[in-house]
Amino acid sequence: MPLIETRNLSKTYVMGAENVHALQDVSMTIEKGEYVAIMGPSGSGKSTLMNLIGCLDTPTKGEYYLNSKKVSQMNDNELANIRNREIGFVFQTFNLLPRATALHNVELPLIYNGTPTRDRQDMAKLALTKVQLEDRMDHKPSELSGGQRQRVAIARALVNNPSLILADEPTGNLDSKTSEDIMVLLNDLHRQGNTIIIVTHERNVARHAKRILSILDGRIAEDQIIKESDRNGVH
Repeated sequence: MPLIETRNLSKTYVMGAENVHALQDVSMTIEKGEYVAIMGPSGSGKSTLMNLIGCLDTPTKGEYYLNSKKVSQMNDNELANIRNREIGFVFQTFNLLPRATALHNVELPLIYNGTPTRDRQDMAKLALTKVQLEDRMDHKPSELSGGQRQRVAIARALVNNPSLILADEPTGNLDSKTSEDIMVLLNDLHRQGNTIIIVTHERNVARHAKRILSILDGRIAEDQIIKESDRNGVH
């Protein structure tokens, strides 16, 4: 079974007297261990697709299966549970608690799911070590660079051993050198067996992935496999 399967997934927003079809009949599969980029200009529907894949929203019609679970008809509590256990999120704006240390920020998903304190700390330390921040565990976000903050956010996404890492414009607030470092880190995490989906409007970021889904006018316009020779920043 694929990790992700959508069948005629659609999302319509009612804006006053107008219906806006943000996503229209999107059918696709993503296997475990894939590295996929979802690309498209503003208004293409890529953010809507990300919200549905991330169980942050529900479709107007169609079906969505994640790890063989039919999530398209789940209620809010069930979706929250799936998000916490199955998906690790990485956001453009990092979304870190400013007064908490890197270690505590990474622990947060484990606090929400009731993991015991000692296990939480061990798991958070391991996640920070995976992103090469073992010497910054006690630092607060204001004491970290932009790249280090994003590494903390990636460690937080990893800490639950989720089925999927979902990264929304993960380099959007970073300079080009730091962006490259973050993409190399994501490449390494993929090589370790993680399934990664990146949502981006930048072609040079998307080309780190093995497959690019191009979204236009709410539909998949192209599904492209990237040759190894064409990928960026692979060491």
